[in-house]
Amino acid sequence: MAVRKRWSLLAFVPFVLFAMAFPMAFGGQPARDGIAVPVRSLPLAEFKRGAGNRFGSLEYLGGLVMATRNGEMGAISSIRMLPDGKRFITVMDTGHWATGTLERDAEGRLSGVADFTITTMRDPGSHRSKDHKDNLDAEGLALDGDRLLVSYERDHRINTYPLDGFQTSEPLKTERPVKGDYKLRGNGGIEALLKAPADGPLAGAILWVAERSYNENGDFIAGVQSGPRKGVFYVERLAPYDVTDGVFLKDGSFLLLERKFGLRDGIGMRIRRFEGDDIAPGKTVSGSIVMEADFSHQIDNMEGLDAFTAADGSTHLVVVSDDNHSLVERNLMLEFRLVE
Repeated sequence: MAVRKRWSLLAFVPFVLFAMAFPMAFGGQPARDGIAVPVRSLPLAEFKRGAGNRFGSLEYLGGLVMATRNGEMGAISSIRMLPDGKRFITVMDTGHWATGTLERDAEGRLSGVADFTITTMRDPGSHRSKDHKDNLDAEGLALDGDRLLVSYERDHRINTYPLDGFQTSEPLKTERPVKGDYKLRGNGGIEALLKAPADGPLAGAILWVAERSYNENGDFIAGVQSGPRKGVFYVERLAPYDVTDGVFLKDGSFLLLERKFGLRDGIGMRIRRFEGDDIAPGKTVSGSIVMEADFSHQIDNMEGLDAFTAADGSTHLVVVSDDNHSLVERNLMLEFRLVE
């Protein structure tokens, strides 16, 4: 056990040295709007030392530790890949957009991020609030055709932006969470925002799951914003994990990314799979565990999850972390193939 623990700790030494190469990266200096920020990336060949590539129902394809000189990258909350499987959009809980392009090596593995550009989100009226973090604590992101939808904590709402020009646009509209007998916590509200398939039982509705807002049974509060199954439902909570992001798959099932992160419970990442057809107002849905990882794996404060179809037709997952502008946390991007 002691030898294993020593190897686990030694495995992080290169990443600490990597972080030290960016002495100004911690504290999160603001980026200039619309100016690309160079990202330095260190490949992660293994998800867990000596454990192969299969983890539950996922095959590990590669990953990156990422850093920017002034820490602009910290605070990523959610990620959405564009249809080309290369470009991505993220939201940050500091009230910013960030976009970029994935780079790959000759073997097709993740090798870096190019064109990483950050812009400040706009409040209604296109002004920048003095209380930017409180007003624009962006947590969830969904791509709905030619629109982007963003969910916010504290002032619980879902804003709609045009996909074309979202970086400089104010919200086109603001929608409140579906009405019901529940209460969202200020810093534990709508965390995951998902777009259901149009040809499924939810008829293309927007679905959300709260991070740390629970019903009387201790399960996550969730909602469907429109369509034939509009209403509040619940997602079974398997403590001590909380929800951070989610995505629908083409077959109508959906994945939820969950994390535990603290001194008491340690560090963990889990992905569960649920059937979209199980959702109905007032119902509690239960899922199956796709994969679970702990501190012995290359994980951190895992915040964002998306899925896309690769060139060979397989489903790939991208998972990202938020370093919270901390020396002891890392910005990670991990890629998996769904094999079951």
